[in-house]
Parts: sequence; structure tokens; C-alpha cells
Amino acid sequence: MKMGAFVLAYHGCDKSVGEALIAGSTSFKASQNDYDWLGHGIYLWENNPKRAMDWAKFMAAHPTFRKRVKEPYAVGAIVDLGNCLDLTESHSLEMVSAGYDSLKAIFALDQQSLPENKQGDAGDVDLIRRNLDCAVINHVHDLRKKANMPTYDTVRGAFHEGEALYPGAGIKRKTQIAVRTLSNIVGVFKIRGL
Repeated sequence: MKMGAFVLAYHGCDKSVGEALIAGSTSFKASQNDYDWLGHGIYLWENNPKRAMDWAKFMAAHPTFRKRVKEPYAVGAIVDLGNCLDLTESHSLEMVSAGYDSLKAIFALDQQSLPENKQGDAGDVDLIRRNLDCAVINHVHDLRKKANMPTYDTVRGAFHEGEALYPGAGIKRKTQIAVRTLSNIVGVFKIRGL
């Protein structure tokens, strides 16, 4: 769905990467993991610089990421959502549901099991390894490409992830954007006071 809207979004990274992004001497790199929640893309947190910094700190503290993040940092970005697969509205949700049905049929023809969303570790209640969700979102992109439909520049999602905001709450703390078209990041800036 064409959004025609700019949003402020934030990216957690190593300080050297963040400074290079601000200086324009490097570009954002798209994540290509099989478990990316919104499919392949450049991951940012909409309107949430603290969440981006928390992610950078998490990466610095965990051995899997420690080589990439020695000094936690976050940068801001101005993102043109462009043609957005917006998982907060009905039409996009219907597209993703149809994408799941299509992918399920393909796997059934090949007599294979669909990928699954899985725990990242024993205490993970959010199933952070989103292999199924990633496969479905990427399949939606592939279907549009094969049908010569306009590609999605961004995917926007609000997730029920993290601890409850307060006891008994259905409100969670985290949301994300995955940018698929690099030129839709129209500016990068330093965050003050973080």
C-alpha cells in the first residue's frame, strides 16, 4: 500500500558503523537471515531510539554479535515508507495470509514441512527465530515480482514481543520496520542524549 509518509526510525549498531553511516562513507546493509521477522531488509525501530540502543547493547553483550558491536551506538534515519506492506492494516494482513496459503501449498507439493518459528533459547517466549514469518514475507515479495506488481519498499510491523508493559497487559514494548529499498532511507542523523 502506498504510504506517502516519512517516519523517524532508529538503527542499533557499533559506533564505528553509526559514525560512518552519518558521514555517508558507508550504507546500511540488509539482513538476509532465514529468521528475520519481516523478511530480508534493513531493520530499524520506528520512533524508538532507546530500543535501537538496547539492541546495540544486547549485541555487544552476546558472543554471537560481539565481533560486530564493540561499542553500542544508535543512529536515526528518515525513512520514506513508499510502497509499504503495513502489517498494522487489513489489506496488507490479507496479502500476507494469502502468501502463507500459497507457500503452504508449494511445500505440500514438494512434500516438505514449512519452516517454523522457534525459540532462540530456553527462556524465549517470543519465538525470536521467525523462520516461518520470514519465509512467508519473502514469498509475498516473490509473488509480487513474478506477477509484475510493484515491489514493496518497506515492511512495517508492530509485534507482541517482550515483557508485558504492566501485569496482565496485552500491550508489548516493541515495533519494527524493515526497509527493502535502500533509497527509501533519505537521511541519517546523530541522536542527542542517548
